[in-house]
Amino acid sequence: MKVIRAANELAPAGGKVCLAIGVFDGVHLGHQQIIRQTVADARQHEAAAVVVTFDRHPNAVVAPDRVPPLIYSRPQKFRAIEALGVDAVLEIGFDKNFSQQTGGEFARGLARNLGKIQSICVGADFVFGHKRSGNVTLLKTLGAELGFQVHGLAAVSLDGQPVSSTRIRDAIRAGDFDAAGQMLGRAYSIAGGVVHGDHLGAKLGFPTANLDTAGLLLPANGVYAAHAAVDGKNFRAVLNIGKRPTVEQPNPEVRVEVHLLDFNGDLYGREMEVIFTAKLRDEQKFASLDELKAQIARDIEAAKTRF
Repeated sequence: MKVIRAANELAPAGGKVCLAIGVFDGVHLGHQQIIRQTVADARQHEAAAVVVTFDRHPNAVVAPDRVPPLIYSRPQKFRAIEALGVDAVLEIGFDKNFSQQTGGEFARGLARNLGKIQSICVGADFVFGHKRSGNVTLLKTLGAELGFQVHGLAAVSLDGQPVSSTRIRDAIRAGDFDAAGQMLGRAYSIAGGVVHGDHLGAKLGFPTANLDTAGLLLPANGVYAAHAAVDGKNFRAVLNIGKRPTVEQPNPEVRVEVHLLDFNGDLYGREMEVIFTAKLRDEQKFASLDELKAQIARDIEAAKTRF
């Protein structure tokens, strides 16, 4: 799958494209329906299937006080999109200037720069452009003028309620990973690069990989049994999310620390994806590091019973 940052980089074979447009955080069942329709249209028209998305959530620019934490990291999102058979992703830099475009200007710009659009697929309630000036009705009007078909697809429902990124976030916050996974269409996971920490885990005899999860939604603080994937290899793991209250520190911040079972090696700079299996306990403060060390050993034994 090709990833481009400007529409004129695509140069599709035959000059024809079918588009899916959206933020697509989580690439959940509703998003998958939109993208699959795009891929089906592309095969029918011998066109390129292209997902048009953005390098950040639009609220980061237009409503900074209402930016939702992301369900997926950028690599996770792109892997999920690629798995659906997409030919290319156009990742648009969403900045102040871009946010000033009207819906019509945005859509006409795509038609001008991407090639001959055959179809555009979006959610039925999709809005876009300055002051939310674009919607499915506008796209259909432009489609009649410029010669492309528009699919405004209704939300997918699960258990009688629409699947949405907001609903998935609520499930993750509640620790209901099964519900989150059902709506995502795959097991819920987080992913991030392995960065340097203070090596406390190694000093206690349980080395951990610290994940960079900036901007991502995290489950509640606590200790979890998990599976971790690094470079295509899978490991059983124990995962801690929290501020490490046992450790004296001036400005405690939430950290994500992963101890891989039966592993010894250097993981710095690599991406790790972690699938949650079960919560073992809440975060707690211990009287000493020795007590913490003893509890970590118990956590590992408890995790082994959950796999």
